[in-house]
Amino acid sequence: MSLMEIRKISNKNIVSPRGFTAGGMHCGIKQNKKDLALLVSEVPASVAGVFTTNAVQAAPLKVTKEVVYQASKMQALIVNSGNANACTGKQGLIDAYEMQSLAAKKLAIDPALVGVASTGVIGEIMKMEPIRANIEKLELGSTTEHGIDFAQAILTTDTVMKNTSYSTIIDGQEVVISGTAKGSGMIEPNMATMLGFITTDANIESDVLQKALSDITNVTFNSITVDGDTSTNDTVIVMANGLAGNASLTPVHPDWDSFYSTLQLVAEDLAKAIARDGEGATKLIEVEVSGALCDEEARKIAKTVVGSPLVKTAVFGNDANWGRIIAAVGYSGATVDPEKISIKIGNALMVQDGEPIPFSEEELIEILKADEVKIYVFLGQGEGHGLAWGCDLTYDYVKINASYRS
Repeated sequence: MSLMEIRKISNKNIVSPRGFTAGGMHCGIKQNKKDLALLVSEVPASVAGVFTTNAVQAAPLKVTKEVVYQASKMQALIVNSGNANACTGKQGLIDAYEMQSLAAKKLAIDPALVGVASTGVIGEIMKMEPIRANIEKLELGSTTEHGIDFAQAILTTDTVMKNTSYSTIIDGQEVVISGTAKGSGMIEPNMATMLGFITTDANIESDVLQKALSDITNVTFNSITVDGDTSTNDTVIVMANGLAGNASLTPVHPDWDSFYSTLQLVAEDLAKAIARDGEGATKLIEVEVSGALCDEEARKIAKTVVGSPLVKTAVFGNDANWGRIIAAVGYSGATVDPEKISIKIGNALMVQDGEPIPFSEEELIEILKADEVKIYVFLGQGEGHGLAWGCDLTYDYVKINASYRS
């Protein structure tokens, strides 16, 4: 099946696949914004998850990992913003399990089928009373508004919601894959201060879904960076409830490529939306590296370039300083031959085979003023290819993070 049979669905969100409901509300963890959300599948769903590589991991991750790796099914996910429930000791774990229990009681399901995710300030004990007092008031539904309520309730310093949805045909049935995410700062996957939730009505077993998500994460969520900080709470969860009625998907299924490509498009959309919405950011930066010895080295170089504070500030200032780009390529740790490196910003060639090329400063300033800036690095050494996304580094990033707790 070709990618032409994959369709992006506008104005759709996390509840678009069959059998999913969601909701979000203000319960009182934050002062006046939505801060409690719930995502529910009509039936227990196959589940896959990827989590932060930070050695310091928040209490909700322990709870959710048990659901993903032991129960291997998930029917609901409770999420709060405003408090990360991280570095909160034994009490934090008690609170995370209570959140799991409260959601299960509301839905009359087994607590072992409920995941927990939290985002916000690290090191503060969770305010549980607002959750206890208000969770029964949280309204669930499958309308666009319910999906929007969920997406809003998981945000912290984000300036926009991050939603995407695609459909494809598997075994003659329409299969929908939708996602929502939050993330704006402390973004340096593997993985970052980001939460990503993906739903689908496809029929697929958890172990197969896990392998697909892990592979896709390497080229999407793990290829973005805002500020080089890896958070304590990063989580991406995929729930697949099988209500589309297709035959169980595996890599030998004739429509496997269509499912995999659709899932990757959803993950890439969410990853790019997080990079674009970096704290204080004004531009999305995409770095494409080709001609590396292998794909892994290409991705390493791309992420090093897009994560360089000097590259990021140059893009913010509309400064065509290609020296910062080639320096980042050099210190990336990948194998490179300086005499074979070529660099373009947009369609403007600046370096060819290690030699500087005269360019129009005026033309480059206009390219750098765009909302999206693309940097191309050609290494001339092999077939390796990689992409990474990030954002510019602005004065506002410092202002936002200098007063995050106030």
